[in-house]
Amino acid sequence: MQNKYLKYNLLSMSVILFTACGGSSETDTTSTETTQSSTVSVVISTKEELGESLFSDTSLSLTRTMSCATCHDPLHAFIDTRANGVNGAVSLGDDGSSLGDRNSPMASYASFTPSFDLTNLSGGQFLDGRALDLTEQAKGPFLNPVEMQMPDESSVIDRVRENDSYVATMESLYGETIFDDTDSAYTAIADAIAAFESTAAFSPFDSDFDTNTMSAAAIRGRDLFRSRRVNCVRCHDDRGDNALFTNFTYENLGLPANTNVRSQNGHGLDHGLLDNPDVSAQTEDGKFKVNSLRNVAVTAPYMHNGVFQDLKTVVHFYNTRDTGGINPETGSAWEAAEINRPNIVTNDVGNLGLSDAEEDDIVAFLEALTDAKYKDLIP
Repeated sequence: MQNKYLKYNLLSMSVILFTACGGSSETDTTSTETTQSSTVSVVISTKEELGESLFSDTSLSLTRTMSCATCHDPLHAFIDTRANGVNGAVSLGDDGSSLGDRNSPMASYASFTPSFDLTNLSGGQFLDGRALDLTEQAKGPFLNPVEMQMPDESSVIDRVRENDSYVATMESLYGETIFDDTDSAYTAIADAIAAFESTAAFSPFDSDFDTNTMSAAAIRGRDLFRSRRVNCVRCHDDRGDNALFTNFTYENLGLPANTNVRSQNGHGLDHGLLDNPDVSAQTEDGKFKVNSLRNVAVTAPYMHNGVFQDLKTVVHFYNTRDTGGINPETGSAWEAAEINRPNIVTNDVGNLGLSDAEEDDIVAFLEALTDAKYKDLIP
C-alpha cells in the first residue's frame, strides 16, 4: 500500500505541474488522464486515492498555489520545508506573505491519535486538540485565513466540482446526492483526505527501532530514554508493537516565545490548550500536545513554535532548563517561558543530570525512529 500511494502522490503532483505548464502527462497502469479545458482528469476509485489527489491539489486554495502537501511534503516526512524568512518555524499562507504562529506539525502517524477527550484532556488533532479527529482536522486549513484562505465551505466545494473525476468519484463513494448538501459534501472531502492520511504511506513503522537494527549509541540512548532518571517514556510511551512515542496528553514545558516569528506576524501570546474552545480551566494555559517522536530527527524546527532548530538543543533544554543551562543556538541562557504559570511541567524535566555524551546517545535513539524512506534526510 505504501508504494502504491507514494506512486500515486508523485503522479498527482506531476499532473498539477504539467497542467500549470500547459503540458500533458502519460497514462500509466494505475490511472487514466484526459485533458478537459485547463484541467487534467484522473480516474480514481477509492477514498484513499481521492484523498491523495485532494491532498496534493493546489486549486483548493484561494490563489490556487497551495495544497495540503505544501505544508506537509510527502518527500520530507510531511512537514513544510519552504523558505519563509523565519527559519521554517511557521508556514507561509496562500497569499505568500501571511505567517502562522505555530510550527506545521508532522502529519505522519496522525491517524493513530484518538479523538479529543474533554474529561481527560487528551487526544484530538492540532496542537491544541480543537479538532475532534482527523476528518475534522482536514476541514480546517482550507478556511483558515492565514493558511489556504478560502472564504467558506461552498467555495471549496465549487473548486472540487471543477474536476469531473472528483465529482464522479465522490458521487460513487458518497452517493449521487452528495453535492446537494454543503455540510455533507465538505465532510466527504475531509473524510477522503483523512482516509489517505490513514494509509501506510504515512505510517510504515519501518524505522531502525522497529526492525531492531539500532546502533550501539541508539541502544544506549533507548536505555536512558526508558530509565527512571530520565523517564522520557512518562509522556513519550514506547510500549508495545508499533509504539507511537506519545501518551496523547498536553504539557506546558516552559518554552520561550519565538520572538523572530512574533516580530513578523504580530501575534500575541499563544495559550495552547486554553485556546481550544472547549477548554476553560486556567491550569491548561500554555499546554500543547505531546507529539509523536517518530521522524523527529528529520522534522526540524522543533516545539510548537519552531523555536529550536536542532534536535540536540531540544534534548539540552529538557536536560538543563532549570539549572542555568545555555541555549547552544543563541549562546545565552534559556529565555523565560512564554506562559509562565505554575502548571509548567517539572517532574522529569528541567534537571535531568545528563552528560553531553548521554545527550548525544538520546539524539541517536531519536534518529533511530526515522522511517526508512526518510533516513537520508537525517542531518
